[in-house]
Amino acid sequence: MNSLVQAAFDSWTPPVATIAMLLATAAIYARGFHRLHRQMPTRFPVWRLAAFMGGIAALFIAIASPLEAFDDLLLQIHMTQHLLLMIVAPPLLLAGAPAIALVRGIPPRISKAIVGPLLRSSAVRRLFAWLTQPLVCWLAFAAATWGWHLPAGFQLALRSDGWHVAEHACFFTTALMFWYPVVQPWPSVARWPRWAMIPYLLLADGQNTILAALFMFSGRLIYPYYATAPRIAGFTPLGDQIVAGAIMWVPGSIFYLVPATLIMFQMLAPQNLTRQSAREAEIHRRVAGELPAAPHL
Repeated sequence: MNSLVQAAFDSWTPPVATIAMLLATAAIYARGFHRLHRQMPTRFPVWRLAAFMGGIAALFIAIASPLEAFDDLLLQIHMTQHLLLMIVAPPLLLAGAPAIALVRGIPPRISKAIVGPLLRSSAVRRLFAWLTQPLVCWLAFAAATWGWHLPAGFQLALRSDGWHVAEHACFFTTALMFWYPVVQPWPSVARWPRWAMIPYLLLADGQNTILAALFMFSGRLIYPYYATAPRIAGFTPLGDQIVAGAIMWVPGSIFYLVPATLIMFQMLAPQNLTRQSAREAEIHRRVAGELPAAPHL
């Protein structure tokens, strides 16, 4: 094994608190899922459990594995972390419909004493409603992506453990916001029509592509920090940056374009077209006076 690689492994200290938090979250979800699966097996099939655990695994690899020992040596490793935090872990976690499962997994005393009052709070409800507005979600995600990838912010995170944690927390939080309207985890209600998620995802892919292209084609080192980092596997600083851009571009685009394509096919499915035609026909009949107008709620 390369001496630099061995030294990086030797210098890595397992983040016990982070690992414990991830394991506790997985255990709470599994407990709640087990109860819900027995009561609502069609709403909580096993694939939801697999998706949530896959999201936990992605978080573990990103922030609690030896991969973290190399993020200040290779930009491509750092970009892989960001990929896991922003476009792999969040949609998998949300696909597990975690809200109810996590609440059901918490001991009833704690749930009634802490979670219950929070969920009944009108201020918390208003804040959550604002944070899950698709436009707010998209803008927050784009701002975090570009803000932390500017040289000043990125290098600050490289030089300070505290700012590095803040960077990753910002990426993960805004990514949960971004993917929320796309995944639409049960029992949430869509704020925009389903077709709107197609441009939502395509625009996100566009800004990701622009950032990746800057890494690949700028012709200069964007983060001088990596110019002084020890070389691993023969990568030059500029070559490492190009590989990082390719990681951001190709896998990143796949994670945006595949959901957009699936949504498009869902919209074009015969059953969806039939339902849409039925809704349009009902509206037409109401306008024509053939049906009484729906009561105002």
